[in-house]
Amino acid sequence: MPRQIFQLQVSLAGVRPPVRRRVLVPGGYTLDRLHRVVQYAVGWQNCHLHSFEIDGVQYGVPDPVGELPLRDELDTRLDAVVGKGSRFRYTYDFGDWWEHDLVVEDVLTADPDERYPVCLDGEGAGPPEDVGGPPGYRLLLDALADPLHPEHDAMRDWLGRPLDPTAFDPGRVSTLLRRLC
Repeated sequence: MPRQIFQLQVSLAGVRPPVRRRVLVPGGYTLDRLHRVVQYAVGWQNCHLHSFEIDGVQYGVPDPVGELPLRDELDTRLDAVVGKGSRFRYTYDFGDWWEHDLVVEDVLTADPDERYPVCLDGEGAGPPEDVGGPPGYRLLLDALADPLHPEHDAMRDWLGRPLDPTAFDPGRVSTLLRRLC
C-alpha cells in the first residue's frame, strides 16, 4: 500500500496577525514527531511541555507521577487517531498556553520523488518563546511598533533582534523540517 501523507492546516489561536502553516506529514508519524513538526513550522524551540487533544483524549509525554492522564505520544501514530476532516488541538507551553488548531485537510498518496515533511505555505512569524502567550505577544508587538510606548526599549532589548510579525518563508521551514524531523 502506498504511503499516506496528511495535509494539515496548523493555526495558532488567539494571535494577530494570523500565524498558520500548511504542512504535508506522513500518516505513519507518531504524535511525538508531529509535535516536532509543529515546533519547527511555527518557530518554537521545544523548551516546554505540550499535549495533543484528539476526540477528548489527551496525548503527550506521560507524567511519571500520574497527575496528568496522558496517553503516550510515542505509541500513537497520526493515521491511527485522525483522518480527513479531523480537527484536533495541540497546546504548547502550559505557562504561556499556546493553543494550535489542527485540521486534516486531505489525505494524499506520497509522491515518491518528494521528501517529507514539507511546508506548503503559511503566514505570519511565530511568536518568540516565553513572551507570555497571546496577551504577551500583543503587548510585545504594540511596544515594538511604538517608540513612545513605555515598554518599547525594554521589549526591544528583551527580544534582541528585529521582528516582522508578517514574515514567513515556507522554503526555510521545509528545509528545517527535513533536517530536524
